[in-house]
Amino acid sequence: MLFKFLKYIQPTSYFILPRKDNTFIFPSQLTTSDILKFGLEKDDGYSNEHIKKLDLSWQAIQHGYTGDSVLKPEVSLIPLADEYRFVRKYFNPVWATYCLGVRIVSFNNPFKEIKAWWQTSNVNRKPFLLDVKPSKTWFTFDSALVKKASKISVIIPTLNRYEYLEKVLQDFERQDYANFEVIVVDQSDDYNPAFYKQFKLDIKLIRQEEKALWLARNTAIKEATGDIIGLSEDDVRIQHDWLTTHLKCLDYFNADISAGVFYPEGNNIPKERSYFAIAKQFATGNAMLYKKVFEEVGLFDRQFEKGRMGDGAFGLRCYLAGYKSISNPYASCIDVKASTGGLRELGSWDAYRPTKWLAPRPVPSVLYFYRKYYGNTLARFALLKSVPPSLIPYQYKGNNKLLILGFLVALVLFPLVLFQVMKSWRLASKKLKQGPSIEAH
Repeated sequence: MLFKFLKYIQPTSYFILPRKDNTFIFPSQLTTSDILKFGLEKDDGYSNEHIKKLDLSWQAIQHGYTGDSVLKPEVSLIPLADEYRFVRKYFNPVWATYCLGVRIVSFNNPFKEIKAWWQTSNVNRKPFLLDVKPSKTWFTFDSALVKKASKISVIIPTLNRYEYLEKVLQDFERQDYANFEVIVVDQSDDYNPAFYKQFKLDIKLIRQEEKALWLARNTAIKEATGDIIGLSEDDVRIQHDWLTTHLKCLDYFNADISAGVFYPEGNNIPKERSYFAIAKQFATGNAMLYKKVFEEVGLFDRQFEKGRMGDGAFGLRCYLAGYKSISNPYASCIDVKASTGGLRELGSWDAYRPTKWLAPRPVPSVLYFYRKYYGNTLARFALLKSVPPSLIPYQYKGNNKLLILGFLVALVLFPLVLFQVMKSWRLASKKLKQGPSIEAH
């Protein structure tokens, strides 16, 4: 089994769920070479050898382990002190106290909890990502998949963003890989088919009257003639080797999905996303995968229309089905964050920050996703973790020092926040009753 306290801190992580073969992605066997390669350190502060191996396994995934050794769940109790030790080692110190609070209000023995929390108070957070580098063989790898030159179908839905879409299509004109088509699903109010005639690209244009992102992607997938699907957006910028680098990743890692990395315009790739690793998320704005993946898991779930987490749900379905997805920093793209068009026009730019006082918090599709795949208990933990920070301004998102402030604000605004959450829960229940809207491919 995994560390139980992960369900408090990462309640909706792909990795806490077993896959269809009842395995977890964490490696069960690490060689001496693996330990040296990834700079892993055995921690003798844990109570037994099994827990020490679990800790090494966690380290390996965080440092970019992409092997095929998998962990099968074991029925074994992890001592409380080991749980708190794990949290203190790998997360901000505030999370150990957060876990303590959750455990106490969940009617666990407060004396045992406080004792274990105190016993581990001298454990310092371990610095990660100091020197994670890709294998040298990546740079010299001669990809047979690239040489094969299979046809790629690149899918781009667009909504009122011709100014930004022009730049993206110009980037595709400069690609160093030739055999691809671009399928654009245009939902713009001022539809302009003449706009596309300026580009020297194989563009398949689809006019869609309904403003619906997942319908657009599903329609394009069904129209795709390539065996490989590239997923992009109308407000990103890509490098000239974007297609080649995604293909190379699929080949190099024998992967099913190459999950590219986003970073905001004017910034660099986040350090924690700057190396190859098993992908912790899936974003439909920067990815490449074999079309056959859709044949098993189905197309995108239209229950997420005008909502959030549609790509996250698809990524989880791929993970549960056992498909290998690699986070690929070399197929990165700049997120321009267009100020108009797209999801902003559909009213769901931020999952947890409603624009109206009586609007649901979070967007109902988020709770639909959480409850469907993780269950109600983990969904509640996700709310407890995510709602309070959403009460502070967006520009401070991710600032752990303001987390406590968010909880205090949540207490003051409790009746309003409770109303918003219950409204979202109720609307998510309707979606769950209706069931997924996933069309087979």
